[in-house]
Amino acid sequence: MMFRRVFPHPLLTLILWAIWLLLNNSMDPGHIVLGAALAIFIPWLTSSYWPEQIIIRHPWMLVLYILKVLYEILVANAVVAKLILGPQKRLNPGFLHYELQLTSPVGISLLANTISLTPGTVSCDLSKDRRYLLIHALHIDDVAEIKAEIHRKFEKPLLEIFVAC
Repeated sequence: MMFRRVFPHPLLTLILWAIWLLLNNSMDPGHIVLGAALAIFIPWLTSSYWPEQIIIRHPWMLVLYILKVLYEILVANAVVAKLILGPQKRLNPGFLHYELQLTSPVGISLLANTISLTPGTVSCDLSKDRRYLLIHALHIDDVAEIKAEIHRKFEKPLLEIFVAC
């Protein structure tokens, strides 16, 4: 139990430490120690604000999800570039309401952030009952197709990865 008091979110601690080292592009002892201290301190300091215990059911699926999101970002960049560089009259921007199956704040937040990270889409608002996500898309041909794609590529894997989602 002492371990959980010091490391309330061990995976987050490791991720923060790795990000620190990557952003500094250095493995100097000072960066390693400072990064470790921050990676331990930040989750410990913010642990009282986390409303739920996060349990990752399938850690490898999370790794695959991250790789899939990176791939989708690359593909979306090409699509957005083609749309922007093409005739402007082809663009059909708009908003859509996406009905969520995720129920936890962490799952919803990850989905909303994934949507916003993908070029051409931005999650704009969450309904008060946390059942709908308002999304703006740069180009909408078929709303049902976009919703199905978001569910298939992003929400469904998140439902499988996290127990509390």
